[in-house]
Amino acid sequence: MSVYGYVRVSSCDQNEDRQMIALKSVLVPVKNIFMDKQSGKDFNRENYRKLCSKLKCKDLLYIKSIDRLGRNYEEIQNQWRILTKEIGIDICVIDMALLDTRNGKDLMGTFIADIVLQILSFVAQSERESIKKRQEEGIAAARARGVKFGRPEKVIPDDFLNLLNEREQKKVSMDEIIKKCDMSEATFYRRVREQRIIKSSFK
Repeated sequence: MSVYGYVRVSSCDQNEDRQMIALKSVLVPVKNIFMDKQSGKDFNRENYRKLCSKLKCKDLLYIKSIDRLGRNYEEIQNQWRILTKEIGIDICVIDMALLDTRNGKDLMGTFIADIVLQILSFVAQSERESIKKRQEEGIAAARARGVKFGRPEKVIPDDFLNLLNEREQKKVSMDEIIKKCDMSEATFYRRVREQRIIKSSFK
């Protein structure tokens, strides 16, 4: 029997220390700890897949909390079934003693664990949806205040029109003019179209 651990944080700037400390406290070998820095919306995660490929019947998997496994209600249920029934491993959720498949393997124990799993899976997905909604509301509020997202627009150089005239007179190559404007080709042509629209509006 081998002992494994799984750690997940939603992004690269989040800290996994608490999960690592929890796994080390139950003596999971560091070489057997797999970590993903990715959303829990599904299970298409590189290191989670690597972990699953190593798991064998009777192995033990530790996770700190059920939301570290995932945040999709149906997929958490499905993965739990695959891990415990198809592969045949035991799972211990450190923060929830009732979710330790080594204990309570009788009918009542299984029934209670299933109920707890369903409740926690529901809470995990609800929290994910709540986080997503707060993010969307925050972005909408920022936009309402005039905050712009994405890369800043390239500023048109003061001599842009002169450069265009030089190009029309074939005094400068297209590559040279784009380089002078410090723009991508797509941005340059978009700016040219905008200038032509502005010109035509004053005719």
